[in-house]
Amino acid sequence: MSIPTLERSVSRVATGRVRVQRPVVAPELRISDNPAAAVLRAATGGPISRDNAARTTGLSIATVNRQVSALLNAGLLRERPDLTTSGAVGRPRVPFEVDHDTYLTLGIHIGAAATKIVVADLRGRILGGLAIATPQTGQEFATTTVARSAKAFLQRWHRRKPLWAGVAIGGRVDPLTGVVDHPKLEWKGAQVGAVLGEVLELPVSVAPHVEAMAGSELLLPNPEPREGQQRGSSLFFYVRETAGIAVTLDGRVHTPSNGPGSIAHLPTGSDVECTCGRRGCLEVTVGDRALHARAVGRGIIPAYNGTAGSTIADLYRAAAAGSVPARELLAERAAMLGSTVALVRDMLNPDRVILGGQAFTGYRPGIAHVAEAFRQSSSLPPTDIRISGFGGKVQEFAAVVTSLSALYADPLSAMRRTAFAD
Repeated sequence: MSIPTLERSVSRVATGRVRVQRPVVAPELRISDNPAAAVLRAATGGPISRDNAARTTGLSIATVNRQVSALLNAGLLRERPDLTTSGAVGRPRVPFEVDHDTYLTLGIHIGAAATKIVVADLRGRILGGLAIATPQTGQEFATTTVARSAKAFLQRWHRRKPLWAGVAIGGRVDPLTGVVDHPKLEWKGAQVGAVLGEVLELPVSVAPHVEAMAGSELLLPNPEPREGQQRGSSLFFYVRETAGIAVTLDGRVHTPSNGPGSIAHLPTGSDVECTCGRRGCLEVTVGDRALHARAVGRGIIPAYNGTAGSTIADLYRAAAAGSVPARELLAERAAMLGSTVALVRDMLNPDRVILGGQAFTGYRPGIAHVAEAFRQSSSLPPTDIRISGFGGKVQEFAAVVTSLSALYADPLSAMRRTAFAD
């Protein structure tokens, strides 16, 4: 399947020069059957021989040799003659690996409260990053501010060539245009892809962030790999400021045509009032900001920590320091999370469940409460359930996989696109 494309448009500026509008390219959150993609993926874990690449990918030696040659010419792979087995003769015996020194991609996760900007190499490993507060002063100002911050950060990496930018964000995303509706930020029709492309002068992909998190489990080297992770079905359940789910089926993230579904208003039985007019909706009960407000309201932590406002981290620190009310509040949230995950799991019955977001990872003792509530609430047999191996960096890796997905789906086509955009 070819990468979805948009025609580039050009406009004359006052000087008479041509200004090129960078394309927005739909992300490809799937394991591609493209042979070049398979060979590139085989090399992301480190140097590999052509024989081993053939065994790993299921391709013939002749096909592997052709793809390696094409990827070497494109600059995505490099050979490692220093690793050639003693006595081996001929170029096919020379191991190859992903060139992880020449290029980078830029990933941006725009959250309700904070925006993370990172750069990664072609193996999907983060090289560095920064965090800024997500501007709350209107979508045009916010998207431009994020784009300019990203460009300034990118300039620190002048020795590497940037190939692509990826944006992971909540709300509803049109992947073909990069236009975003984000109710929590009060964005409507925000031109995220177009603004980023114009400022960064790079091809841009924009993805719903929970779908991208599920994609990172499929496509990026996982710190905690598990056999069979790419087969069957997975439910990815995310909670931090917002709550969301995504489903993967046989190596592909399910991407509904009208945007991801919502679990924000699933009932929890709490008495917390929601903006929708009901009480007990999931997001306002277990989200970080809502939990912090309840902790302040109950006097568990102060509203201000010194000269600055307190945060959810102050609640975690209070619990770690032995505060019984803090521990009880966090255990209460963990139990609600576990029972809600069980409810969704029982509806979908996936082969495995992956939990992501700081609501799960910010306070590690809470995991036991999540597990116990899940066990008691689920009516199905036990299943494979775990915390994402990306831990507290699921947002950053969601942005990384969005920035790499086009390259991982069809690397040669993607490199031609980047050359066309130069």
